[in-house]
Amino acid sequence: MQDNSSALLPSGLVDLLPPEAAAEAEAIHSLVGTFESFGYQRVKPPLAEFEECLFAPGPGQAVASETFRLMDPLSRKMMALRSDATPQITRIARSRLASEPRPLRLAYAVEVLRVKGTQLRSEREFLKVGCELIGSADMEADIEVAVLAISGLHRLGIRGLTIDLALPPLVGKIYGMYAVGAEDARAFDEALERRDRDFLKQHGAPAAVVLEALLEATGPMDRALERLAKIDLPEAVRGYVSALSTIADRVRRALGELGMDDVCVTVDPVERRGFDYHTGYAFALFSEKVRGELGRGGRYEFAGGGETATGFTLYMDTLRRVLPPVARREIRRVDASVSWAEIREMQESGAVVVREFGKENE
Repeated sequence: MQDNSSALLPSGLVDLLPPEAAAEAEAIHSLVGTFESFGYQRVKPPLAEFEECLFAPGPGQAVASETFRLMDPLSRKMMALRSDATPQITRIARSRLASEPRPLRLAYAVEVLRVKGTQLRSEREFLKVGCELIGSADMEADIEVAVLAISGLHRLGIRGLTIDLALPPLVGKIYGMYAVGAEDARAFDEALERRDRDFLKQHGAPAAVVLEALLEATGPMDRALERLAKIDLPEAVRGYVSALSTIADRVRRALGELGMDDVCVTVDPVERRGFDYHTGYAFALFSEKVRGELGRGGRYEFAGGGETATGFTLYMDTLRRVLPPVARREIRRVDASVSWAEIREMQESGAVVVREFGKENE
């Protein structure tokens, strides 16, 4: 009996075998090529760094609980293995590239490792591919990263896409304006997560009335924006809603100009799950062909200069499940006596050449 005990892997870690490994590599090459064609330059941060740097206020602080820690035997300081790419990109931007002109456009494709998986993503190690546009508060930056993410997915041949636009800070600001207490805030959060309009309606507090109306303003873009426009929102948050409406309209218009009218644009103004460090509009990407998010993005701020940024990340573990099959190439098996020059000619014509030898010893 074969002993497979030495091949066991920790929960949430997997071997990527043929042909999935090749499909992922081709997809990464295609995605990064799309990003580079828009002026995004690739960076590659290290797998581990000192935790005091990785957990800086902003994106780093938000993922601290998901991160493995270890002691550096050389410096005797605590290090952390990256669980997200964005904290490292922001560190590079505020240090090594601090003197570069803004906006700064950076792209990446890196492995991340997390302490535990989630219900939708059981994998603890997976590859992230994405972009960050740093140093511009212009709405055009928000539009660009959303369109760029969809363009990359479309180029891979992924169809049935939906981009869901959200306003993560909105609910918290409403709590502050209506002086919502901690107990009510927890109850409202649970109701929003359950999409429980009845609870909010029965509660009757001014904040609950507004939250119920916002829940009603979710769904396909046109209907959602029409309902959002009719809500009597406090003056302090109207600007957020107005910006979301403009971004949604401009994103859909751009997709139409690019021939991607098949992409569905939806709006969910109260969605906050997973957008822990986002300070402005945000979005999540889905496909009708797979459960779970293909990626997400949005606007955020980070310490060390007070810069604002916007970006997105795509999850290759989910993307692999919807990638079109890798095109089969002709395989030619040749005897080891065939010259290397002949083999190169066959390879240059597009064939895969497999040299066969050692059969006489079988």
